[in-house]
Amino acid sequence: MKRVALGLYFSATQSDHVLYESRLELARLLLADFDTAVDGIVAKPFLAVANVDGKQRRHIPDYLLITQDGPVVVDVKPLRHLAKPVVARTFAWTRAAVESRGWRYEVCSEPPAIRLANVRFLAGYRIGGRFEGALLDRMPSPRLVGTTVGEAIRSQACWPEPVVRAALMHLLRRQEFTVDLERPLSRGHVLGRAV
Repeated sequence: MKRVALGLYFSATQSDHVLYESRLELARLLLADFDTAVDGIVAKPFLAVANVDGKQRRHIPDYLLITQDGPVVVDVKPLRHLAKPVVARTFAWTRAAVESRGWRYEVCSEPPAIRLANVRFLAGYRIGGRFEGALLDRMPSPRLVGTTVGEAIRSQACWPEPVVRAALMHLLRRQEFTVDLERPLSRGHVLGRAV
């Protein structure tokens, strides 16, 4: 059976399009693209072949993430399918093969809905070069740490509010500041110091 890409996502990490075959794969891709520890993302990176219980098995993982701690092979599957014997067997031998190389292996299912919604929103601000450069240079000031998103926007009164808001969202996407992504993003979120 031939697999067909459902869509392409322009990844800021890759500066190129990365394919996904389901909304759940897109969710994992958005989170990987937001993760500052991820330096590269490859979709459908390789065909794994192994002899398992006397039969040749084949599997193509969904993603390979190049991270600062080494490669991470990722399979994406809805939670309701993880208990299926064929899925569990496939992921078990894939895990063994990947980890035998010293790489990490992850099986990802549905992420927390609010975190995903926030990351999806911030993804709209992922592409650099579209925001006022002088404002971007000025905003990542330590004096904004501890202020709310609304206060940070108001602090740049010499610029139109939509321009400031867009620049701040870009800085949040780049993680120049941190905010609590486990609750819906609002003007009341407090800006934290980037790690």
